[in-house]
Amino acid sequence: MYSAMGRPSVPPERLLKASLLMAFYSVRSERLFCELLDYNLMFRWFLDMNMIEESFDHSSFSLNRERLLEHEVAARFLAAVVEQARATGLMSDDLGSAQEPSLLQDLLCPLFHGST
Repeated sequence: MYSAMGRPSVPPERLLKASLLMAFYSVRSERLFCELLDYNLMFRWFLDMNMIEESFDHSSFSLNRERLLEHEVAARFLAAVVEQARATGLMSDDLGSAQEPSLLQDLLCPLFHGST
């Protein structure tokens, strides 16, 4: 999925976690997110990064995210999150529930298909 040449790639699990952080904290671009990683310890903790590890290169981050979408990893990740929420009883079967999968998808899809 990733090339062995060029800039270091972003591991898929970190890319997905970073995309969630961008959605939850309304970070409007990959470039800004990569800058925030330089000093936001909570983001680093969530991504399992130590304090001296280099933050992501914004262009690698963007390209890796596009590759992730091409391989439908993000869709499988979202489906697994929804399934796990259902299995643990965190989702309701009531009509109009704020936790419906379609609403989750509507909230998270711009994150995976948004602009840089």
